[in-house]
Amino acid sequence: MSTAELKSDIIKRIQNIKDSYIIDEIKQLLDFELDNGIFQLSAAQKQRLIEAESDNVLSEEEANNDIEKWLNEK
Repeated sequence: MSTAELKSDIIKRIQNIKDSYIIDEIKQLLDFELDNGIFQLSAAQKQRLIEAESDNVLSEEEANNDIEKWLNEK
């Protein structure tokens, strides 16, 4: 399908949506995707990025073990 055909199909499908919640969700997605502004990170997010860049992260196995441990505590 060409880009023009995809756009036309999406427009038709949106026009048939009755639920305002779904339309609002589509709008939020488009607003997010089309926003060219600078995304502001919190101090905690910046710190987490620094940790990730320095490979200070859990392996998948370690993360799964931590999750299992946490779930078993409940």
